[in-house]
Amino acid sequence: MTLVDSSAGIVATLRAALADVLGVPPDVGEAEIRPWIGMPLEATVAALAPAVDPVAVADRYRETYAVTGVPPTHLLPGVHEAFRAIRDAGGRVLVISAKSPAGVAEVLAHVGLATGEAAPDLAVGGLFAADKGHRLRAEGADVYVGDHVADVEAARVAGATSVGVATGTSSRADLVAAGADAVLDDLTAFPAWLRGHRPANAGAPGTRGRIA
Repeated sequence: MTLVDSSAGIVATLRAALADVLGVPPDVGEAEIRPWIGMPLEATVAALAPAVDPVAVADRYRETYAVTGVPPTHLLPGVHEAFRAIRDAGGRVLVISAKSPAGVAEVLAHVGLATGEAAPDLAVGGLFAADKGHRLRAEGADVYVGDHVADVEAARVAGATSVGVATGTSSRADLVAAGADAVLDDLTAFPAWLRGHRPANAGAPGTRGRIA
């Protein structure tokens, strides 16, 4: 929910996966699922349907996500401008997501972020919270932009500046309370924020990636 709005596809795919495993329509609706968007899939299933095998549901979800979940997904405003601002500042665009690696690739291709200048310099899936942070640190990230309070934790682990965008399930107040260094309404405000940001290693430009 930082680069794309994938909420409708996630809800549809999870409900379908639950129905396939249960054999009947699930007693879990959109209102129950939406607050869990951005969390690891198995944890989401365990919380929403504790009587169901979360691994079986997650496996079915990933099998069908390309067909059910990807088509409703759309790009959020400001993505191309944010990527351009990062590169103009000498940084790299790294996408670090909790989605499965296949899901990340499918979504990026669907919204036109898979080839050429529109593509990130690196796209990694299957990481959440501190695990994101360790990968960010390994990549030398200076800034991490995310929509979830767990992304604030990831930035902290990475030693990066945390920029929250209030386009996901975590509200502006949630992101502030989690300790985000800056909170923006959406990515359209990011280029201006970045122009005013002074990296910790400002004397060595281009040595650390900036993450969107």
